[in-house]
Amino acid sequence: QVQLVESGGGLVQAGGSLRLSCAVSGGTFSGYAMGWFRQAPGKEREFVAAINWSGNTVDYGDSVKGRFTISRDNAKNTVYLQMNSLRPEDTAVYYCAGDPTTLRVPLRGVDYDYWGQGTQVTVSS
Repeated sequence: QVQLVESGGGLVQAGGSLRLSCAVSGGTFSGYAMGWFRQAPGKEREFVAAINWSGNTVDYGDSVKGRFTISRDNAKNTVYLQMNSLRPEDTAVYYCAGDPTTLRVPLRGVDYDYWGQGTQVTVSS
């Protein structure tokens, strides 16, 4: 059974940084495309970032380009999201997701088979 566990969320002031981690177990992590999504109260789930299996292809949502960086360590079965220059509008529950079926970078939530439980990120003004 594939499990994804996020960590690293918390409360930070605007302009600050956080690094989220997502540890994957029970599957062949090195073969998965991985993504980060977020959902704020009353809003739809939003694509944040994605990375292909090897880490040489990434993509970002427009609202986080230039501020967030996705990376992965296949030896540690972990994907990361480095978040810099955080803004209050980045406040949300952040979820990582895994797609074992593609060599590309999935941008839609429906493309992913596996999801973590989420970690709260709160940015104060």
